[in-house]
Amino acid sequence: MVETPTTRCLSFIGTATNIISGKWSFLVLSQLYTGSKRFNQLQRALNNISSKALTNSLRQLESAGMVQRQVYPTVPVTVVYSLTDKGIDFQYVLREMNNWGERWLSEEE
Repeated sequence: MVETPTTRCLSFIGTATNIISGKWSFLVLSQLYTGSKRFNQLQRALNNISSKALTNSLRQLESAGMVQRQVYPTVPVTVVYSLTDKGIDFQYVLREMNNWGERWLSEEE
């Protein structure tokens, strides 16, 4: 199949969607935009998230290069999550999705 600008665009959109397709991915990213956080801080900020769901979401975002995990050799061990440059760059997408939601979804409430 010959690659066209349209198929190339759809490929990138599909790949990006797969990276952030987890139920909690957007909310985890949103929390990390306010600064680095430890696991428990994220869990408290995301009221309804289980430890397992948060762990899975962080692992997925970390493997996609959106989030970095920094381990500090303290007792007990301190683990801090923060956004990578790739994750920070995604903030624009989240803002635009928020703008779209405010415009089109607030009317449905």
